[in-house]
Amino acid sequence: MTAAATRYLYLVRHGEATPDESGLTENGRRQATLLGRRLADLPLSAVHHGPLPRAEQTAHLIGDQLENVPLHRSELAGDYVPHIPERDELPPESADFFLRFIAGADEEDRIHGPALARRALERFTGPVDGEEDRHELVVTHNFLVAWLVRDAMYAPEWRWLGLNHGNAALTVIRYAPGRPASVLLSNDMRHLPADLRWTGFPPELHI
Repeated sequence: MTAAATRYLYLVRHGEATPDESGLTENGRRQATLLGRRLADLPLSAVHHGPLPRAEQTAHLIGDQLENVPLHRSELAGDYVPHIPERDELPPESADFFLRFIAGADEEDRIHGPALARRALERFTGPVDGEEDRHELVVTHNFLVAWLVRDAMYAPEWRWLGLNHGNAALTVIRYAPGRPASVLLSNDMRHLPADLRWTGFPPELHI
């Protein structure tokens, strides 16, 4: 029997983006740097990041605070719709709201996104082969963080909808052999000063 060890998956939504999403604001750069400092003492084996500039820049600023941790650009960590539910999957009282939210998804989104989401689960989740625990960071976007948290909670596929994650907030999931996945941290912002917290959330949720 092949030995298995625990995977610790660190999930981060990119730092605050400029209005045109072509990169990070100054606040976003500060957020990423401070998060990198928080992660500096962890035994990270890799940083995976999406291909869009806001995720890539966030990953590189985090990487500047780490020592000899390789960065890997991955389409699986990109910005895509992971699952588009049918009406009968959704709670009746919120079905109209969620269907309006995803109405702009085109045919490519409806095929390409779920395929990437399935591959992301295969690549980033579950225990790892071998005897050493593995710590990996994924710098991505809100939808993928929500999708992976939903999976760790064994929630239905539609339940990635309605989960929000702040810019540069930290979520950690543990995948231990023989045990269910465990969300250890969610939306943790203790590394950010008050003026850098809660960006990426609707204004009414800035607390």
